[in-house]
Amino acid sequence: MAEDQRNARIFGWLFLITFVTSIPALALYQPVLDDPAGYIAGGGEDDQIYLGALLELLLIIANVGTAVVVYPILRRQNEVLSLGYVTARLVECAFIGAGIIFVLGIVSLRQDSPDAADLAVSLAALKDWTFLFGPGFIVPWGNGLILGYLMYSSRLVPRRMAWLGLIGGPLLLFSSIGTLFEWWDAGSTVPAILVIPEFLWELSLGIYAAVWGFRRDSPILSPTGVSARTTLGSH
Repeated sequence: MAEDQRNARIFGWLFLITFVTSIPALALYQPVLDDPAGYIAGGGEDDQIYLGALLELLLIIANVGTAVVVYPILRRQNEVLSLGYVTARLVECAFIGAGIIFVLGIVSLRQDSPDAADLAVSLAALKDWTFLFGPGFIVPWGNGLILGYLMYSSRLVPRRMAWLGLIGGPLLLFSSIGTLFEWWDAGSTVPAILVIPEFLWELSLGIYAAVWGFRRDSPILSPTGVSARTTLGSH
């Protein structure tokens, strides 16, 4: 039990780290993403972009950590879905890593080929695609539906909180589908509203686990409940 609660708090803090790395990183990238051609032709703030890349590397580490540290607990509830959550995190991180390379590619163009405006624009567009298909399409399944269901069924956190994930995941997925088919712009009002439940789910989960750990009355944490829930797919 003590080890589970320690892992729960680590899980919570890692989730919070994903917030304090991903949001500033996106803000730091804006000079490159808003006007890539102008960035490579101008003075450029390369150190700012490097800092954003570093934050996203820390984001990748935290993302993987959230899945690895909680897997031994969640697998008692459903081993297949728990492995699915780990896989979703890894796929998300692959998209994030690709996005880092595309952004740094624009910085390299500013240093080596400042006239390659078309290539800079293409690299910025590729970065946007990685954001859409990583956080936009993988997160709704991994953090929203899979993790939300596992937390709901295991009662590791209050079930009303877990509903945010079960609702937020489909809403974020719908938002990403709309962006893909150009029903709305990525930065417009509709996707900004649709992402709110998923944002609140991940933030509340991180705070709850970091401060209180997991609920001690959860069946998969109680000494009598663990052995009864080790079978594959138990609920």
